[in-house]
Amino acid sequence: MDASADTIQTALLGWYDTNARVLPWRSPPGNPAPDPYRVWLSEVMLQQTTVAAVVPYYAKFLARWPTVEALAAADDAEVMAAWAGLGYYARARNLLACARAVAARGGVFPGTEAELRALPGLGAYTAAAVAAIAFGEAATVVDANVERVIARLHAIDEPLPAARKAIRTAAEALTPMQRPGDFAQAMMDLGATICTARSPRCLLCPLAELCAGRWVGAERFPVKPPKAAKPQRRGRAFWIERDGAVWLVQRPDAGMLGGMRALPDDGWSAKGDGAAELALTGPWQSGGVVRHGFTHFDLDLQLMLYSGRDWDRLASEDGEWWPLDQLDQAGLPTLFAKAARLALAVREHKGE
Repeated sequence: MDASADTIQTALLGWYDTNARVLPWRSPPGNPAPDPYRVWLSEVMLQQTTVAAVVPYYAKFLARWPTVEALAAADDAEVMAAWAGLGYYARARNLLACARAVAARGGVFPGTEAELRALPGLGAYTAAAVAAIAFGEAATVVDANVERVIARLHAIDEPLPAARKAIRTAAEALTPMQRPGDFAQAMMDLGATICTARSPRCLLCPLAELCAGRWVGAERFPVKPPKAAKPQRRGRAFWIERDGAVWLVQRPDAGMLGGMRALPDDGWSAKGDGAAELALTGPWQSGGVVRHGFTHFDLDLQLMLYSGRDWDRLASEDGEWWPLDQLDQAGLPTLFAKAARLALAVREHKGE
């Protein structure tokens, strides 16, 4: 190991020992590793989601399903409902698949990065994070925070995503054999609190004197390609109410918001008459438009309100009537929760 890597490791771990964030899934610096189940659960939740958003979800999941065996035995719909609002719903389906695979192993997570990678739904990052943090393996953990720290530390000026190979190589060279879990979390904390995307606090950084990017402008790194404009999609969602309940469907497992309860919709294609697609006769009216941004596109969702009484055409195998006073327990994803709030606001305005 070269002296520069040793210097970086010593400086960063020393900083972490004093400045580590207190998070419910962590052990304090230098303490025994946390339960692998807690590490894995938190890392799945944290993918593309902020720590602040994850903490209350993590606490509720852990209270309801305290072990991987308990989660494996859970009803799919209950887990999807508990996940509602965290976004990227494929993660919840992968969470269940992985929990059931671990339960089939006797409830014991494998202890190496390679074995963890073989579990369903565990990508390279999550497998490395669990291996390093829960099992002390010298696995290289690279999330967005680590990527930014490494790109700045070495002034890697090749644009993303091509730069990721050089970033990973540099990160691997820094990964220590001792305290790899603490080192990985120290890199994450540094990126989250000091080496931030905007206005990095270089004067407080323990690696400031070793950082090549600082001297040429840290905010330049990592170099990002020009941002492409998001495509715009349009669609319709349908609010069908009867006797204080609303008709909800369960979306197919595959595709956007898979497996979630939702209002029926037209597939967001905005083709044809949305009311006709449900084969319900009677009056429809617009309730307004919900705007929502997904990772790869923006959506304008027209809310259509049904005021007819042709409910017999709704087959019980296709959906369910959900009481309006319990709608907050349906686990609607954010898009349809917005649509429901809009429908209820229109309903209240009309004095129903």
